Amino acid sequence: MQILLVRHGESEGNAAQRVQGLRDEALTPIGRQQAAALAVRLCNGYCVDSVYSSPLRRALDTACTIADALNLPVICDDRLKEYDCGLIAGMTFEELGVAYPEVARRWREDEQRAALPGEEGLEGFVQRVTGAMKEISLAHADRAEVVVVTHGGVLSNYLSGLLRLDLAKRQPWTFDNASLSIVDFGGQFPRIVLLNDTGHLQSWRPQ
Repeated sequence: MQILLVRHGESEGNAAQRVQGLRDEALTPIGRQQAAALAVRLCNGYCVDSVYSSPLRRALDTACTIADALNLPVICDDRLKEYDCGLIAGMTFEELGVAYPEVARRWREDEQRAALPGEEGLEGFVQRVTGAMKEISLAHADRAEVVVVTHGGVLSNYLSGLLRLDLAKRQPWTFDNASLSIVDFGGQFPRIVLLNDTGHLQSWRPQ
């Protein structure tokens, strides 16, 4: 089976360049258009069986746009929420540099990640995300195609776990808004067959 991993469309927090974490940010008008463009791609190129989503609004609204186009319900799973980054949620990078300069320095210089004040904890985060993904993969037939709409931090850490990368270091990728990545479970080991693809947005322009 294949899991089609989707990062939500542009949110109000993305547009303002804020750290979001568990803040329940809405999609911008651009984000809604991005979600619609991705929905067209998924309708035309895939045979999707199910749509799962984080319950945070920016992901759920993206998932609902996709699910409506596919005539499917959305299955929410709390374990697909973004990382709880604690007290820095809602800050811009400039505000982070003033309040927590060491965190900002490590973020900027790409060193070993600094502890965030009040954060969830990376080990527990990875456990909840991988637990959700494992259950989703086991719940569907071998040839199923399943959409999971979630967040950049979830996608990064999930794929890093699959590749057994050092989760304490910054991962070697980013995930754009409304991007599509695919993990194939058809062989002995899972394979990443598409990563951060935004081809469906190339001919689209904000209205």
